[in-house]
Amino acid sequence: MEIDAMLFWNIILTMIVAPAFWAFRQMFAEVKRIQILLNKTREEYATRVEVRENMDRLMEALHRLEDKLDRALSKD
Repeated sequence: MEIDAMLFWNIILTMIVAPAFWAFRQMFAEVKRIQILLNKTREEYATRVEVRENMDRLMEALHRLEDKLDRALSKD
């Protein structure tokens, strides 16, 4: 059985194009998944201003607690 040049060329192209197409599709799906995860992270990410505000409130609460402890200990 003789393989002519056109059949040989089609086989070679199929062996190169099919895996390349599969790899491209897998990479596209992974990029889409990473974009979704990035968007979720952006939604949940606390900005510096929010963190600073939370720290300020925490420090105020700790100062109030410290003042209460000082008053309680000074009564004795």
